[in-house]
Amino acid sequence: MRLTLTDGEHAELSAAAGRAELAVGAYTAEVALAAARGAPPPTDTPLQEVLGELIRAAGQVRRIGVNLNQAVAKLHATGKDPGNLVPYAEEAFRHARNLDRIAEQVRRCLP
Repeated sequence: MRLTLTDGEHAELSAAAGRAELAVGAYTAEVALAAARGAPPPTDTPLQEVLGELIRAAGQVRRIGVNLNQAVAKLHATGKDPGNLVPYAEEAFRHARNLDRIAEQVRRCLP
């Protein structure tokens, strides 16, 4: 099947697919099938939006791990303890575990 869209239409469809966390083709198929069946189109639910934000936040916390690895590399290179690596690492891991736990709880609430 081939679908022709204007740039604006494609941008709108891409944005909606992104919010639904689907590829554009998959989202287009879901919407088209819903219309063919006389069903309401898929919509973003508040829980889906929250889950998306939690997933992004968890990714940011994981990036803290990269910074920690770099700090540890400096520690190894200089032999000097900066004094804040352990507390910083513990806090980052605590937040990452908490975000993952919350994201899983939200995911279980989604249809």
